[in-house]
Amino acid sequence: MKNKKLMIIAVSIITIIVAVTTWFLTKKDYEDMTYNEFINNIEGSSVSEVKIIDDNTLYVTLKNDGKTQYKVPNPLKDDFKEYLLLQDVKIGTGSSNMLQKTFQTVGIGLLLFGVFWYIRKGSNNNKQVIVDANKNKISNNNIVNFSNVAGNDEAKDLVKDIIDFIKTPEKYAEMGARMPRGVLLYGPPGTGKTLMAKAVAGEADVPYYAVSGSDFIQMYVGVGASRIRQLFKKAKKTEKAVIFIDEIDAIGKTRAGKATASNDERDQTLNALLTEMSGFNDNEGIVVIAATNRIDTLDPALLRPGRFDRQIEIGLPDYNARRAIISLHVKNKPLHDTVDVDYIAKDTVYFSGAMLENLMNEAAIITANENQRVIKKEHIDKAFYTVIAGAQKKDRSGITFKDKQITAYHEAGHALMTKLLLPDNIISKVTIIPSTKGAGGFSMNIPKDKMYNTKKEIISNIKVLLAGRASEEIIFGSDGVTTGASNDIKKASNLIKDYIVKYGMDEDFGLFNFESADMNDTSIVNQCRNEIKKAYDSALDILKNNIDYLNKIAHMLIEKETINNNDIDEICA
Repeated sequence: MKNKKLMIIAVSIITIIVAVTTWFLTKKDYEDMTYNEFINNIEGSSVSEVKIIDDNTLYVTLKNDGKTQYKVPNPLKDDFKEYLLLQDVKIGTGSSNMLQKTFQTVGIGLLLFGVFWYIRKGSNNNKQVIVDANKNKISNNNIVNFSNVAGNDEAKDLVKDIIDFIKTPEKYAEMGARMPRGVLLYGPPGTGKTLMAKAVAGEADVPYYAVSGSDFIQMYVGVGASRIRQLFKKAKKTEKAVIFIDEIDAIGKTRAGKATASNDERDQTLNALLTEMSGFNDNEGIVVIAATNRIDTLDPALLRPGRFDRQIEIGLPDYNARRAIISLHVKNKPLHDTVDVDYIAKDTVYFSGAMLENLMNEAAIITANENQRVIKKEHIDKAFYTVIAGAQKKDRSGITFKDKQITAYHEAGHALMTKLLLPDNIISKVTIIPSTKGAGGFSMNIPKDKMYNTKKEIISNIKVLLAGRASEEIIFGSDGVTTGASNDIKKASNLIKDYIVKYGMDEDFGLFNFESADMNDTSIVNQCRNEIKKAYDSALDILKNNIDYLNKIAHMLIEKETINNNDIDEICA
């Protein structure tokens, strides 16, 4: 901001100088005189002095009017000066454009300097891909440490000895231990991989160099490799540091087997990274931390011991971790007494740390918009809806009763099937209020925190996903089904594919992972279709056998628009 202000001031001063100079240069302080009038004045002995300016212009001063100058074109005759001297006219010389030429020279110089400075600054910006977060230059309020990282206790334990290694490498050198050269953090987006890297640097109190993998990918071959070397050279000057490479899959993807299919720039960048990581001294206090959402795409050379020695999963938080994360994000937020952090933690299964932070931030924004002083439960419920499905549509006057009825039966199908097949799941909310993201409504059911899903649970989840379409068919006929189930069908298709291809749970295909085989997929597609059809037919039978409950849930949805687990329990009691 300071540099921008200085630039604005400098440009303003230059503009004012140019404007004033132009005004003076263009100011007309003479009167025009024709050549014939000039000759008549010469012959009448009325001319006192003639100044010849740059051989192009004559400035004439008359005897009877010494203050006014007259501008006359120079005839450029060889004997013109002699003629004036014979007429007793004083002759002077000069340059009226001297000031103008001076400013022109200065202006061109400033322009060239500005162009040179801009090119150099742009070049430096291209090279300056390193964000130096030297802890000695950052206030204590900005340092991130483990107190800022809620949950991820296992990951914290796995990096604590690395922090100790950075602080006291000699202790491990005595034991003949080599410091891990690299730590790879992997997991879903928003789980806190970048925050963990910052916390490692903060706990170790060392400089933190953060870059993104895309910073090294350029059009020109060799630029990325050069930037890798520059990054490591700068880090080595500090002796102890944390180098963080976010989205490392941008440069670390598995290299192509064929030369014709390779990417020379990316391969050279990856080779430079591998070389630099191998070039560390055994007890050097520098560690490389990388993060990725797609560890399966990384080159094996990156994952071998001696490169990224440790691979730490940063997964979605469990109940206790969610509770800790929510408690961290509500420290500076005024909560109403009715807000229960435990309840929020139970309702937010499969939420990442970033989603939890966004949930509480949205609740605070909604509270401020309503000019309230404390965040209440209804504000968090609105924020929950916003995070999951988008903001609720305000104007619902264009929704016909038929559309409302279709949405109600669709969501009632999901809710009833969940209650019948997955009774341990909590149906936190069922709504038919459309959202700005295009959802006509949604049914949110929360499973218990657990490590595994059984074969029965996977099939039950598929039936729950298909129950919306099945409910539409039962009530409105096979020709009355709508496009509202498109996302459900997509999710169910992915589940049944994993059921057959990845988990080996299908009785016909058996215990074989088809992802590792190079074979025709036609048989797999046909088997997926058959299993989906079986699940859909089963969903139809279950809903037909419980049609009374389906009708009651749908009618309550049409009346209230939003219901919860207690409402459904009351109906199904």
